[in-house]
Amino acid sequence: MTTSVAPSLAGPGPTTRPRRRGIRRTWPMYLAVAPFFVLFLVFGLYPTMYSLVLSFQDWNGLGDPTWVGLENFQKLFTDPTFYLSIRNTFVIFALSTFPMLVIAIVIAAMLNSAVRYSTAFRIAYFIPNITSVVAMAVLFGSIFGQNFGLANTLLHAIGLPAVPWLSTPFGIQVTVSLLITYQWTGYNAIIFLAGMQSIGGEVYEAAKIDGAGAFRSFFSITLPLLRPTVIFVLVVSTITGLQSFTEAQVLTTTAGSTNSGGAGQGGLTMVLYFYQQAFGFNRFGYGAAIAWGVFLIVVVFTIISWRFTAGRKEEARA
Repeated sequence: MTTSVAPSLAGPGPTTRPRRRGIRRTWPMYLAVAPFFVLFLVFGLYPTMYSLVLSFQDWNGLGDPTWVGLENFQKLFTDPTFYLSIRNTFVIFALSTFPMLVIAIVIAAMLNSAVRYSTAFRIAYFIPNITSVVAMAVLFGSIFGQNFGLANTLLHAIGLPAVPWLSTPFGIQVTVSLLITYQWTGYNAIIFLAGMQSIGGEVYEAAKIDGAGAFRSFFSITLPLLRPTVIFVLVVSTITGLQSFTEAQVLTTTAGSTNSGGAGQGGLTMVLYFYQQAFGFNRFGYGAAIAWGVFLIVVVFTIISWRFTAGRKEEARA
């Protein structure tokens, strides 16, 4: 008589050996990326959270902070200078961003069709973005100076009156907008160029067979297929444009003022107003409240810009 042992239906018993081997195999990868998270925690997340706590306090940088609750935010909502800084920021944003996007697309289209020296042109257009903003602001301050600026000298040479570029609120806003446009046009043109080069050539060949010219192909093929890139550039430009600081600070300081936005506070942007209150007047609690107000405005307007462009995209698909 033979006895047979039924095979066990249960698998091997639980073991932690594979898990331990997996941890041993992957810990160098986690160790490699750990410095980023440590630096972000120390210099990013912690200061951000501390600024939120500080926004509910009154502190001049010395001694112990005093808890004031929502007093800083109540003051912020009734501060006319803060609303002035919002208006200045959006005026500068409108004067710089929309012309910049149009010029960048045109430059990208020319670079995309260029055959010779295209790499040299790309480098030339990208140089303003990697040049020091302070250096460019000082240069623009000299170009748009009231008495000896190059811009007014050229206007005088052709018989036109001088323009008070840095002595009127709107003149300051135009000058800051020109500086921002000069700085970011080449960068956005390179991004648009990458988007154009991702469009298949067979699409243009089919359009050419159907009799479409260069302009018709650009408006009927290039721009619709470039819409995701336009959305990306618009969102990034919104985030950076609403946080403009260095351009206005250096230009208005050159005009004879410090952190006040120049004549009529025309260059007082939201971030410059935060810097003035926090580091100029040592009102760190109120400055933190301004910073969080700027953060909320940037987030809301970025979402609006993204939803607007994404909504247009869905309508185009329909």
